[in-house]
Amino acid sequence: MGLGPRSPHKAGRRFPAGGKRGRGAKGSGRPPPDRRRPPCPPPDRSSEPALDAHPHLSPEALGYFRRALSALKEGPETGEERELMVHNVLKEVEAQALALATNRTGSEIMQELLGFSPLKPLCRVWAALRSSLRFVACHRCGVHVLQSALLQLPRLLGSPAEKEEDVEEEENGKDGPLETLEELVLGLASEVCDDFLFYCGDTHGSFVVRTLLQVLGGTLLESERARHRGSQSPDAQRAPARECKPTDFEVPETFLNRLQDLSSCFLKDIAVFITDKISSFCLQVALQILHRKLPQFCAHLCSAVISYLSSRNSSADGSPLLLFLRDQTSSRLLEQVLLVLEPLRLQSLFEDHFQGQLQALAAHPIANFPLQRLLDAITTPELLSPVFEELSPALEAVLAQGHPGVVIALVGACRRVGAHQAQVLQLLLEAFHCAEPSSRQVACVPLFATLMAYEVYYGLLEEEGAVPAEHQVDMATARALGDVTVLGSLLLQHLLHFSSPGIILQSLGALTGPQLLTLAQSPAGSHVLDAILTSPSVTRKQRRRVLKTLKGQYVALACSRHGSRVLDAIWSGAALGARKEIAAELGEQNQELIRDPFGHHVARNVALTTFLKRREAWEQQQGAVAKRRRALNSILED
Repeated sequence: MGLGPRSPHKAGRRFPAGGKRGRGAKGSGRPPPDRRRPPCPPPDRSSEPALDAHPHLSPEALGYFRRALSALKEGPETGEERELMVHNVLKEVEAQALALATNRTGSEIMQELLGFSPLKPLCRVWAALRSSLRFVACHRCGVHVLQSALLQLPRLLGSPAEKEEDVEEEENGKDGPLETLEELVLGLASEVCDDFLFYCGDTHGSFVVRTLLQVLGGTLLESERARHRGSQSPDAQRAPARECKPTDFEVPETFLNRLQDLSSCFLKDIAVFITDKISSFCLQVALQILHRKLPQFCAHLCSAVISYLSSRNSSADGSPLLLFLRDQTSSRLLEQVLLVLEPLRLQSLFEDHFQGQLQALAAHPIANFPLQRLLDAITTPELLSPVFEELSPALEAVLAQGHPGVVIALVGACRRVGAHQAQVLQLLLEAFHCAEPSSRQVACVPLFATLMAYEVYYGLLEEEGAVPAEHQVDMATARALGDVTVLGSLLLQHLLHFSSPGIILQSLGALTGPQLLTLAQSPAGSHVLDAILTSPSVTRKQRRRVLKTLKGQYVALACSRHGSRVLDAIWSGAALGARKEIAAELGEQNQELIRDPFGHHVARNVALTTFLKRREAWEQQQGAVAKRRRALNSILED
């Protein structure tokens, strides 16, 4: 039975860190004629507090802030005039903070302005919003302003400006001395702690709780960094979201103490945080932060979750935990619990609740995701062996049910632990119907990449029970490579990192130049080429044998978004002789490369103009680069 094509989106999902919202406004108003002068403050700005619960922001004021933001973006990055402009603009923000934060466009502008703010102006704006915290935190626009203010802490916390404040700089106004940034954060945490269930259960307020947990723990998760790119520094904005990793920063001991206080609030109403969709998100973030900063408290929280779920009514087919594995909300929480459990506790959880149920969980449309996280968390052969023994007979059935993520997670566990690699590869060949006859094995890469069985990929009609036909090389070379799926690419990357990836390398070597080019130009497939270049299991000779197929395709590779990145990686690891071949082929189409938006970067990286006009100088330059690279590799190996 053939396996039909499967969508990569169906087999995986992301941790829900929060709802979607628009990007920060870029500022559509024109800057003033003289960018050195800040825009005039908005007219008729009243210093009286708004009587309305939702203060109104006038069009004139909105226009002023839009022009101010444009002026800050386009003006010089440093200097006394810029500091004065920032100070004046943030004074206006402070005066109309509530109206600006609760206006849709004003909120987006305010988030970006906070990214320019020094320490003291940020504290003043924060203090202006504090009296209306509950209203702002639960407002669909205001919540993102609070998040943006919190996300400035890695930049401002403990900065020299806070340590070297002049007495005269402390506010002399009616509200008394200005609170420090640390005091403001602790005050916010205290107010949230006093009404914890409300904030965690509110659609918008839960965003504040999740961000606050990260700030108190001194860790910004990838999802939050990606969401707030608009309010970061220009360098951070240019970084692709996929390259962002959890970022740690120093926080005072009082923050970790308050983090523990907040986390204790989960224990008081654990049932709510397990079953309520919105509140559950807060507990998931807390587990990630505690795992990194307070692992003992994280283990205690995990035990509370498991104990509660295990004490519910028993399932007809085993542990009561199985009922929650099939629930949309609690299954997501259990995914996070599985990822942060210690190995011994994970082994115990498997034996008490999962063992004997893996195939049923793999077939379930929801429960297969917690199963994937269990596989992702395996780090010991003692746990992998019983899991592999139970799941391995059902690999083809799991693929046919449209849950390839389970199979990829199992292969990833075999790669990570270094066990059962030959067995799982053989089972994959059988599941994709290319194990027998052995001539079919050379076609495994296109099948794995597209997640299609042999008959489906090549459009063959074979009766059930009939002897499989031999592989036809002419048929394989004539067919263009199918669409590479994300999960198919991940599967090949894992297999290339196995201790013996010979079968995969043979199949890659059997691809034609256009087929390998298609793989390299694919957003997902290009990472397979990365694995060939970086896997310690692939020898230089094997690597050269696969990559030589690309000879004659370098120009097309250079003029592709993803292919150009692959070519850069090939160039970085190439010897001088291989570099000459690449440069010679690219030089034949020099003008085409220069005109191409991706090709001209490759031409510059290769120093193609120097290669064409001054060959000896180019060779000396490349020889020096190769020498430095060998020296660096020698240092790294030591």
